[in-house]
Amino acid sequence: MKPSRQAKSAARLYAVQALFQMEAAGQTMEAVCREFETHRFGAVYEGEEMAEGDVDLFRRLVGDAVNWQAKIDQLTDRALVAKWPINRIDPTLRALFRAAGAEITAGGTPPKVVISEFVDIAKAFFPEGREPKFVNAVLDHLAREARPEAF
Repeated sequence: MKPSRQAKSAARLYAVQALFQMEAAGQTMEAVCREFETHRFGAVYEGEEMAEGDVDLFRRLVGDAVNWQAKIDQLTDRALVAKWPINRIDPTLRALFRAAGAEITAGGTPPKVVISEFVDIAKAFFPEGREPKFVNAVLDHLAREARPEAF
């Protein structure tokens, strides 16, 4: 994988983790972003070096997810089954949908690329489950509504 592509993939993963942490710990966006950029990008855990993330993409995803959360949540809700609104789903998936929704609605990256990247992130968090297929279906629906011209 090219270094720039790896940095973008890492930034997406870090954005999901940051959004999860903000919700779970009630931390501000500024505090969480500072922590990730200072201590997580390129950190070494148990002998494994974490990838350097694309800082600009990371900041944009987290910021847009926070600023456009209501819009992204509405798009996600319409893609979910009526009995499972976004506030009832797993918080990791909620963070993932918000980060992906931010990138899809912002434009710039083809929706199919965004969907593929975030399905891979779902596979990392849920390697044995059906969640990656669920993420693919929800993000496909969200992208077709948010950016129909891209399909």
